[in-house]
Amino acid sequence: MVHSKVIENPKIALPIAVFSVSFAAIIIRLSDSHPISIAFYRMLFSSILLLPFLPSYINEIKKLNKREWFLLITSGLFLSVHFAAWITSLSYTSVASSVVLVSAHPIVVAWVSGWYLNERTPRGAYFSILFALVGITIMTFSSYTAARWSIIGDILAIIGMLAVAGYLIRGREVRRKISLVPYAFIVYFTSTIFLAVFSLGFSTPFKVYPSGEYILFFALALIPTIFGHTLYNWVLKYLDARQVSTTLLGEPICASVLAFIILSETPPFLTVIGAAITLLGIYLSTRYR
Repeated sequence: MVHSKVIENPKIALPIAVFSVSFAAIIIRLSDSHPISIAFYRMLFSSILLLPFLPSYINEIKKLNKREWFLLITSGLFLSVHFAAWITSLSYTSVASSVVLVSAHPIVVAWVSGWYLNERTPRGAYFSILFALVGITIMTFSSYTAARWSIIGDILAIIGMLAVAGYLIRGREVRRKISLVPYAFIVYFTSTIFLAVFSLGFSTPFKVYPSGEYILFFALALIPTIFGHTLYNWVLKYLDARQVSTTLLGEPICASVLAFIILSETPPFLTVIGAAITLLGIYLSTRYR
């Protein structure tokens, strides 16, 4: 299903994944539904989209051992926590500002994958990641306003950051052994179940929404999830977790550009400067293997 050139060089797939994932914040901002409900339907529809491809992998699923099931379930848990926290944080700040803390995950991934996955991170890569994070910070504070800033949003972003770091590290570990389709389906479906449990206090996923909301839910499943997260999960088999995590720093840049085009959110001059610094940091980081 993946073009041969992408198979020969997985890094070609990363820009496509970054661009696709960047639509998430835009689509979410267009929705009037509860954040947990948005996350629930995003994962549910993503699971449904993968379901037709699952029969070819039934035998592989039957051979999964307890350790592999544990990794898949915890990966789904991390993903559900990430979506629940991050999507909720968007209610408190702008598209550009919502990603400043959640984008710090490359540092956590680089550190944890060093001892957990035995994937050593060169010292120069840490400096490159920090350099990129400086750019992200400049982007965020260029659009800072006290009226939009909230300690609740900060906490949710930090939780989302830690959760996505765990999701990427788990994905790197389990994708070495399991094919993409069964991995993605089990993780997405498990995440759906966790989000349904999270939502019990809100009773949100089970209400009837206008048809336009379901179109947005489906768009979230198709574009940023199937063509975004699923493509990232494919790349995790070939590139270490730190490299994949660092490329995600390109998401706020693309999201800001899309916000300008679609939502008419004009980025300040410092946002452009921060974006240039971030892109340079990402480029420098990818030079270290």
